[in-house]
Amino acid sequence: MTRFPLLFASRLNSMKDRPELDPLATKGVPGWIERQGKVRGLSLADLNYPQHVNASSNLTDVARCLRDAGLACGAVCLRFPAEMRAGAFTNPDPALRRAAVDLVLGACDAARSLGASEVVVWSAYCGYDYSFGCCHREQWRLVVAAFREVCEKRPGIKISLEFKPTDENTRYFAVPSTGAACLLVQQVNRTNMGLTLDFGHLIAAGENPAQSLALVEATVGRDKLFGVQLNDGYGKSGDEDGLCFASVHPRMALEFVYYLKKMAFAGHIYFDTFPGRCDPVLEAERNIRVFQRLWEKAEQIGEAGIEGVMHEQDGMAALRITEEGGW
Repeated sequence: MTRFPLLFASRLNSMKDRPELDPLATKGVPGWIERQGKVRGLSLADLNYPQHVNASSNLTDVARCLRDAGLACGAVCLRFPAEMRAGAFTNPDPALRRAAVDLVLGACDAARSLGASEVVVWSAYCGYDYSFGCCHREQWRLVVAAFREVCEKRPGIKISLEFKPTDENTRYFAVPSTGAACLLVQQVNRTNMGLTLDFGHLIAAGENPAQSLALVEATVGRDKLFGVQLNDGYGKSGDEDGLCFASVHPRMALEFVYYLKKMAFAGHIYFDTFPGRCDPVLEAERNIRVFQRLWEKAEQIGEAGIEGVMHEQDGMAALRITEEGGW
């Protein structure tokens, strides 16, 4: 087997969980970074903007905390404030739309200062709840225009959309599927515009995550897959369980990893999970081990002839090959 080529990051907010196990859980961002540095195999931390860092943060101090923990900044991820609950890029108030774009521009500047080249844009609020609750054409136009502006003003930063179909904040998102996300990338039509696919969001959208990867490659190209966020869940409507990767859909997870290998994915692996009752350090280490094991398994089934089986559309043979040798 070839040397494992990818770096790992994990959800920083998970380090708040189980504070009775580690007093660092109560020490804010510096403590969470230090605790995350205890995760074996972890190289990167993705920081939320403006939750973990913002325009008034001393980024030199944050960078030092990362270095002391043996970590680097992998990406900066947007968390729009509750005042934008009627929409970020799609808010009916032009002043708030302007503020949303400026917030993303600020995240880009923070990423650059921390040595990261990617900003992940997920909006909890761009969408609608009811039929006739918005003008769908206008929402789409606003999202395209906002991403174009950000991409043009920060050409050295990768701007990555993380779509989600639904949640408790917004029942239908303006960009609710992988197909819609690919269309958005095409219409924004800027070299630094791409996508981050979240495994749990794909499950919630009723998609097969590996097929979603293949769709990105077939429509906008593999180089537009800037990132992946890995987790798992039971697929209940509107829920995002944030469980350990491959804990509920192991075969789908294997196929997803197999397609990442086929696409020569060059980003980092981010685990967007919610430990809750579990030790967050042990949970992150488990995610890393499982991904590495699936990576090895993907190589093994490739050598066992899974490609030929896929082209023959032989489901029973696919089950046999993927079951050989266990998980």
